[in-house]
Amino acid sequence: MSKKKVEKKQSEPEVKPGSVEFYFDKFAATHQDPANIVIHIVFIPLLLFSLFGLLWAIPFPYIKFLGQYNADFNWSSFLLAFSIYYYLKLSPILSYFMLFIMLAYYYIITLLVQWQKAGGLQLGVLCGLIFVISCAALFGGYKKEGKKLSFEYRYKNILIAPLFLVHLVIKRFKIKY
Repeated sequence: MSKKKVEKKQSEPEVKPGSVEFYFDKFAATHQDPANIVIHIVFIPLLLFSLFGLLWAIPFPYIKFLGQYNADFNWSSFLLAFSIYYYLKLSPILSYFMLFIMLAYYYIITLLVQWQKAGGLQLGVLCGLIFVISCAALFGGYKKEGKKLSFEYRYKNILIAPLFLVHLVIKRFKIKY
């Protein structure tokens, strides 16, 4: 009597739509060109920083119940809260790393506000300039990639791209997320 050998296919576990790995796989699939990857590594953090700075520069109304903390609360606080909540749903570990990065952005922005008060360049102008340069570089990277990406796809990746870059760093240190 002969025994039939059953071959087991070793396949990678399926990635669930909506999971962090699903978004990373989609992002990596559309970013293959080495020059575009370098452009993203440099300009995605700058783009996120400039978004925080631009929102910070928009005057925030005085809210009485905030009292002495009213100066610490601004429109960029909403971006911080929304993005950390979104990242927390995708991956708690990665969201903590992103929170530290965003807090570093906040610190740099407060230094720029102090510089502005001392006669330096206005925060809105500086962050607007960084935003325009970052967007131009990223669009150039997409053009270099040679793939036509919809505006909706690029818009959705504004939140995924920074998390993807953090994921690349975390992966090098073999930290599970």
